[in-house]
Amino acid sequence: MDWLNVAFLRMDRLMGRSAALVEFWDFARINSLRTLPYLEAWHERYRDAGLRVIGVHCPAYSFGRDNETVARAVERLGIEYAVLLDPAFSVWRLYGNRGWPGRYLFDRRGVLRYVHYGEGDYLDCELAIGEALTELDADFEALPPLAPVRPEDAPGVKLEPQTADIALPGDLERLTLVRDWLPGEDYLEAEDAGAAAEFTYSGGEAWAVLSGADRDPGLYEASGGRVVADDPGLRLHAVQFTPASPGQPRSSAG
Repeated sequence: MDWLNVAFLRMDRLMGRSAALVEFWDFARINSLRTLPYLEAWHERYRDAGLRVIGVHCPAYSFGRDNETVARAVERLGIEYAVLLDPAFSVWRLYGNRGWPGRYLFDRRGVLRYVHYGEGDYLDCELAIGEALTELDADFEALPPLAPVRPEDAPGVKLEPQTADIALPGDLERLTLVRDWLPGEDYLEAEDAGAAAEFTYSGGEAWAVLSGADRDPGLYEASGGRVVADDPGLRLHAVQFTPASPGQPRSSAG
């Protein structure tokens, strides 16, 4: 397996002198990207105190199996901590991981101190990081926890569920297609320019997972409930949705 931002890491070599925060993620999943600001901040805040942040990239979509594609995304996102490329999900299975993002904090003895799946719980995670670093250095002084990046990240906030993600081609019936699209392994491909896919949703934002047609694979905002192919060959892999912020009107389309 290949690494980005480091030559190579071994967990057994980190133990004793570091705590390790391992995050399973995918650059084409919106919940992974919404969690990213916290990981970057913890890396910056605590790396000198002994925290090692490690991202394990496991692709949800076929284009993510290409290491060069992931490397370009990591550079584009400005990620500086170590990233392990796991296109075959070997490490995922070793951990018994259940989804994106999946977060695991290990102390200096290699004991698992914290686990969380999905967005949220950032305060508890940072408090657990502080406890693990205090065990490394009794003189460590924890910083005030990060303020929530978004209102919906605050502890205890209750959110209405957003529309479930649309995965293709299995959820084809949830789309209204304009002109011709061909089904592929995990996508629909537009046969000509002007082909469109329309969908209904309720929540915060809508993000289309796109590739092909000389486009950087990844997420593109589609809050109008419509994806249009400017050129033939555009591939629509999925549509993902975010929750609405507390007190804000829910967006909808369709």
